[in-house]
Amino acid sequence: ASSRFTPVHVDDSTPRTVSSTDQDLETSDSSKQEGEGGDQKIELDESSMEAMEEQKQPREDTPETKPASQGTTPANSDLDGKGGTASTTAPDQEESSEAGSGSAPYTKCTPPPNSTVCDLSNSRFDICELCGDARTIGQSSTVMYVPHTETSDGEEWSIRAQSRKNIPWVKKVTVKSLNTSQPAPKCTSKHAMPAIVFALGGLTANVWHDFSDVLVPLFLTARQFDRDVQLLITNNQPWFSKKYMTILSKLTRYDIIDFDSDDQVRCYPHVIVGLRSHGDLGIYPNLSPQNYTMMDFRLFVREAYGLPAAKVAIPYKADRDDPDKKPRIMLIDRGKTRRFINAPYIVQGLEWFGFEVVKVDPKMDTSLDEFARLVDSCDAIMGAHGAGLTNMVFLRSGGVVVHIVPYGIEFMADGFYGKPARDMGLGHVKYGISPEESTLLEKYGWNHTVIKDPETIRSSGWDKVGEVYMTKQDIVLNMTRFGPVLLKAIDFIM
Repeated sequence: ASSRFTPVHVDDSTPRTVSSTDQDLETSDSSKQEGEGGDQKIELDESSMEAMEEQKQPREDTPETKPASQGTTPANSDLDGKGGTASTTAPDQEESSEAGSGSAPYTKCTPPPNSTVCDLSNSRFDICELCGDARTIGQSSTVMYVPHTETSDGEEWSIRAQSRKNIPWVKKVTVKSLNTSQPAPKCTSKHAMPAIVFALGGLTANVWHDFSDVLVPLFLTARQFDRDVQLLITNNQPWFSKKYMTILSKLTRYDIIDFDSDDQVRCYPHVIVGLRSHGDLGIYPNLSPQNYTMMDFRLFVREAYGLPAAKVAIPYKADRDDPDKKPRIMLIDRGKTRRFINAPYIVQGLEWFGFEVVKVDPKMDTSLDEFARLVDSCDAIMGAHGAGLTNMVFLRSGGVVVHIVPYGIEFMADGFYGKPARDMGLGHVKYGISPEESTLLEKYGWNHTVIKDPETIRSSGWDKVGEVYMTKQDIVLNMTRFGPVLLKAIDFIM
């Protein structure tokens, strides 16, 4: 192989660019690959460990979400607020010109006859939808439904108001359907817009879970209202609202209510309790009445951060007539686990192949507005399997995700990042490292089960997989072995 590009300095602040051709390039040299996407329990467990590690770090406490008694929308004022080897596959959706294009518009909620308020049938999430007279009582974590029929029987549900119903520490919200003999609480604040009540906490504080468990499900649930919806958050995490306020404010034009400290009885014509979810970092158009896709979500996020429009090409293609132009790749260097031990050598190798390298180690308190612009200035993002790769949502259409898969966890790679990348209209290059490239070989030796039979370790349960392959392993990337795979990413960019 020889260098395919001529080096040139690229300014971080320079706007960059989109390929109409979307494909997936995958290379695996270590363990067997299983299935695509999927909601395997082991995938939840893998990301759960990363999330819990992140939660141990200190957070910023500056609140962005407001209690009702401190600057939220006053009663009644809302009535006016309308407003190795490689294979190539193509992504499932064509690129649209703007987020949500072709989606069905929201239609006003009307209570269907003989229907239950809450649906608990989905294995992933519970959802309650109250059409008509709905009243929220935040301090008791309760939402009451006042039926229009005089023959209604009182019912009660208690659901975890997030997208993962099986996480026991996600806070519950009680939903009550009153019968004719039960008095309804008096409204202290009346609203004309719909509302969504949902919970934070859970596995958030890990960027993959922030998006997969909250932001994508919230997009699925709230986007249909075109910002004419109020968000009420239980188990509020001030750091979350601060970090993702740019996205949240693109989903609602109203103040966000801290549900737990809300001393109002708020009356809405339509309330949804809980968040809809289709899968891990995924949207399935056939399950969405509005036909949303992950392409729609990525373009929506880019629009929220003021990044270039969908038809703007990736940076390298935008200036391909410049003979000194070279493609830009972001190298995510993890700080704790699955680190690149030979990071300087990797940077040198990437530069030899013709890339300009932007090396980063994103932290929890990293300004997302600035980081989104930095990712947008790159043609590709590269990193070891981990939450940092979620930042691919800020790439332009036609950008490439270079996914380094640590030894022993090949089975979970595609579901976490491969399929989501394809669904977002991005290229995906996957490289499974060999035992020689893993620090596990020095620790255990060739004859240990960890090296010679990862399937046995996997069958012993998640705790062992997490302890060995996710926590104890670092990477010494062999650039010679990795080179042919990197050339596939280069071909995609060109």
